[in-house]
Amino acid sequence: MADLPPPTLQIKVDRAALTANWRMLDRLSGDAQAGAAIKADAYGLGVENVLPSLLEAGARTFFVAHFSEVPPLLDHVTPEQIAVLHGPACAEQAAYAVAIGVIPVINSLHQASLWQAAGGGACHLMVDTGINRLGLPLSEIGDPAIAALDIDILMSHLASADEDVALNAVQLARFRKAAAAIPAKRRSIANSAGIALGQDYSFDLTRPGLSLYGGIARDELAGTIAPVVSLQAQVLQMRNLSPGDGVGYNTIFTADRQMCTATLSFGYADGFLRCRGPGTALVHDGELLPIIGRVSMDLTVVDASAAKSLREGDFVQIPFDLRQVSAQCGLSQYELLTGLGRRFLRQVL
Repeated sequence: MADLPPPTLQIKVDRAALTANWRMLDRLSGDAQAGAAIKADAYGLGVENVLPSLLEAGARTFFVAHFSEVPPLLDHVTPEQIAVLHGPACAEQAAYAVAIGVIPVINSLHQASLWQAAGGGACHLMVDTGINRLGLPLSEIGDPAIAALDIDILMSHLASADEDVALNAVQLARFRKAAAAIPAKRRSIANSAGIALGQDYSFDLTRPGLSLYGGIARDELAGTIAPVVSLQAQVLQMRNLSPGDGVGYNTIFTADRQMCTATLSFGYADGFLRCRGPGTALVHDGELLPIIGRVSMDLTVVDASAAKSLREGDFVQIPFDLRQVSAQCGLSQYELLTGLGRRFLRQVL
């Protein structure tokens, strides 16, 4: 069988920037150690591309959401280094965690019961201090089922750490009360934004995610977090338009002059949603290539009139400054990363 040709879409992951970001977040955590959230296939970048660099940097505790995310990690780390945030939703998941040795995060009395029925052992416990999502209600922390747990990390999750709101201090106070009542080897409440709130939030372990990958969770991190990801797409076709020619579905763009366009091999199926089209320009050799017309599933058209050197087969840069793109299109930095499609070839530099 013939070898598959190179993809027309590329993601480049900067290993040095990723490593530097973890080390910076670890330093900002003070006496606490930084772990790493690598759920959603390392925020869309590929566990195999990210985990070796994080290990090299010094990370030792890794967080995923689903048990289905565990197997790829076992090629790199020992099971007890893996925390599964959703916890055991059924007896089968609890039995899997016991058999493999990964550490579930217990979120409810029901999950505590499932864990003990499966044989139990070390676990983590999530208490809800105000996000009202997953986590044990504070009213239940004195239940005998919780007292019976062998808790490694007692954790909670900040709802609005990216904002200066009173809830941050409220959650911190509630977590301190829970920590005084529940024996645990380690305590953790801070995500990337929580790290930037200061060392009162660091405790024993922090759980950065977004900022590992170049996202700026708060202003305090701007200038200290390096971009990690760059995106490129290949030109499939160059065209010359005349005044009156329309572009794309519903012809929302009509040429008002002679112009050269380039059709590129990406669209909303690759995570470049239609809301990112208006006002966005791609880049080639320093020249801006404004998007024209409607972004479609697999194709995007740009005005290439200024890019005199651009040819079919060339690659152009897709803007991916996470904070800037988020502000421009309204998608969160998290959505931009985790929405990257599977048709991109992910490469580590």
